[in-house]
Amino acid sequence: MPIPKARFDPTAEGPLRGVRVLDFSRLVAGNMVSLQLADLGAEVVKVEAPGRGDTLRDWREKGLSVHWKVYARNKKSITLDLKAPEAPAIILDLVAHFDVMIESFRYRYLEKLGVGPDRLHERNPKLVLVRVSGFGQTGPYAKRPGFGTLVEAMSGFASRNGFEDREPVLPPLAMADMIAGLYGALATVVAVRDIEKNGGGGQVVDLSLLDSIFSILGPEAAIHRLSGKIRARVGSASESTSPRNVYATKDGGWVAISASTQSMTERLFAAIGRGDLNSDPRFKTNAERIKRRAEVDAIVGDFIAKRTLAENVTFFEDQGVTAGPVYDIAQFLEDPHVQERGIVVDAPDEEMGEVPMHAPVPKLSRTPGVLRTPAPTVGQHNDEIYGRIGYSGERRADLRRRGVI
Repeated sequence: MPIPKARFDPTAEGPLRGVRVLDFSRLVAGNMVSLQLADLGAEVVKVEAPGRGDTLRDWREKGLSVHWKVYARNKKSITLDLKAPEAPAIILDLVAHFDVMIESFRYRYLEKLGVGPDRLHERNPKLVLVRVSGFGQTGPYAKRPGFGTLVEAMSGFASRNGFEDREPVLPPLAMADMIAGLYGALATVVAVRDIEKNGGGGQVVDLSLLDSIFSILGPEAAIHRLSGKIRARVGSASESTSPRNVYATKDGGWVAISASTQSMTERLFAAIGRGDLNSDPRFKTNAERIKRRAEVDAIVGDFIAKRTLAENVTFFEDQGVTAGPVYDIAQFLEDPHVQERGIVVDAPDEEMGEVPMHAPVPKLSRTPGVLRTPAPTVGQHNDEIYGRIGYSGERRADLRRRGVI
């Protein structure tokens, strides 16, 4: 069955249609959770501060909220001043009509408002409550504010990222938030399915950024326990396989190579005219090559340095060697595979005309994710959503006049 390209279609419905999500979160992690659900058809309603909106709107490029435009696509927006006396009652009125609620407030803020998990589940016994935080709802650090930078540092990720003779390197993007968001979306779908298929009840999803980013380190803890050592940073190399690195080309480009299997390494050595290494005891096995990583990289790097980026890419592709170019964003957008596959989609936008953004991931053959609507303005859907839960036009006007919504 052919896989359809992502498209912009305001009339489309996705496989999560009928699932209603109320999103109180701010910044990236919670928005990543709800973005995955929205792309696949869930109705996601962002709850924002009147007049200001989500803090993510303040992340601007040339005066435009490009982060918001990407992370808030397919969503609706209502406003609510959480400091207003009416706020707790309004929250309870809202959750009665939703399947999922996402929040990223400081520790126990919902409880202080009088709308903690117990109270929410009294009002809606089947509510899935996703609580996003830096360090989780339990443990000595639960009360700490937890932006992604802190957990990227504490998890062990930064200490492994970069070069041994330089400082640890934090990712230049919200990596911990995005990883947590993907986990959170999966957990949400699991919890909703348990209700729909198994007769389960509502529950709390304790989504910690620290837990999430630590998981991508894989066997790091096991390796430490076995060896008793703390592994050093190795740049773009690997302590599991060799050759694996980025190599400079004649024209200033870079080629990435990962010969992660013995057969691929043998193919690579033969291709660059060094088939003798395949029988040399110093380079014959992966374990020996790792011991001589610098020598292996020098041999491979010398071959690559004599050719341009294009020449290297063509050569290694013809030889069946797993190599590829190191792209910047402009080169990525121009790549014919990226264009043909529809990895990037242009969404209509009043300010920019079109906003290029990633297409929904992954691609489903029968029920693909779709871009239905651009990111909303602050409170754009107040009348629709508050009207749906029974608030009359007069009541909405009064709440708006007093700055509650």
